[in-house]
Amino acid sequence: MNTLKGKTAVVGVGSTPYYKRGESLPQLPMELAGKAVIAALADAGLTVDALDGLALYSMGFDTSLFAQWLGLPDVRFTAQLTGGGGGAAGSVGLASAAIVSGMAECVVSVMTLQQAASRFGASYAPRGAPGAQYSAPPSPEGNFLQPSGLMGPGQMFAVLAQRHMHLYGTTREHFCEVAMSTRANAVRRPETALMKEPLTREQYFNARMISDPLCLFDFCLECDGAVAVVTTSIERARDLRHPPAVVLASTHGGHGRWGQAITWMGMPDEYFTSSGHRPVAQRLWEMAGVGPGDVDVAEIYDHFSPMVIMQLEDYGFCGIGEGGAFVADGNIRWPDGGLPVNTHGGNLSEAYIIGMTHVREAVEQIRGTAVNQVAGAEVALATGGPASIPTSALLLGVDR
Repeated sequence: MNTLKGKTAVVGVGSTPYYKRGESLPQLPMELAGKAVIAALADAGLTVDALDGLALYSMGFDTSLFAQWLGLPDVRFTAQLTGGGGGAAGSVGLASAAIVSGMAECVVSVMTLQQAASRFGASYAPRGAPGAQYSAPPSPEGNFLQPSGLMGPGQMFAVLAQRHMHLYGTTREHFCEVAMSTRANAVRRPETALMKEPLTREQYFNARMISDPLCLFDFCLECDGAVAVVTTSIERARDLRHPPAVVLASTHGGHGRWGQAITWMGMPDEYFTSSGHRPVAQRLWEMAGVGPGDVDVAEIYDHFSPMVIMQLEDYGFCGIGEGGAFVADGNIRWPDGGLPVNTHGGNLSEAYIIGMTHVREAVEQIRGTAVNQVAGAEVALATGGPASIPTSALLLGVDR
């Protein structure tokens, strides 16, 4: 079977500082993206002259304008995954596919986020806040959902979490463990993480409820910034600055009945209490020729804490319905857990750059340079979503 395994590698990572929402002004979103791309190229020991492709997701800016800003001499490939944050990990797979097919030689995946109205006209609405759904044009889907109070992702994922609790006995104590362990990882990264103080159980349970059962600390941060990663062929990667983070597999998509995901129209019951990742996970393991037991560290998309638990189940780290008990046993804690999760602090506590921070951390874990380094890490998982199709996954490994 023709796969991506072992044919490409991530060779550069870069970012801007991470800002609290609105504090990146007066920079432009594209300016943030450009700074992250230049930093990622410099990290690899490359210049913009080497870059000939862009593999994007959840972005709205014009490739032609961005190419002019960067001064790219030639663009051979530019493509974007559909959906939203679910494409984060998959964007590296898109880059790898372009390289393996011969359509490009050096491809960047980049996410920029500026969640504030600026004097330049860019405006981004926060998750679950007024404007996130209300400002959308009328549609049959919206008219079906909004009278039920499903105005934004927070309310929609709360329904999914409630169903998981009802079927499997999952509790808010389990969500608290996800939030606390992630925060503990962020605290050890004061130079990048926005949340710098430990989170206690008392603080979690005393926090305001936003959409039952999700409280303040179950929601991801709202912030500004950009992250970029550069992918090239494995042969070229071996001549560059850092040990290659080899792409073992990358998959994206989802069950068609998962559809719009967070609105759950017509979703079968077996998928209603999942993160939508099960088919993506199955293809990932098949492509890489490894399984969940081979993963040393997992960077799991955590826009809402219950979705970490459901992804642990969907990727086979524990049985379906057993994710709550899995986290309660300390398995996701760094450094002593059997599967350290979100060692950078994740969307919940480091920064929410729609999943690209997870890819960056997976690369650094494989390089052995992460702040919260997992000893001897040789295989790292990064995921994107759950969101509307696609959800995605990326498996990175050391060069052998």
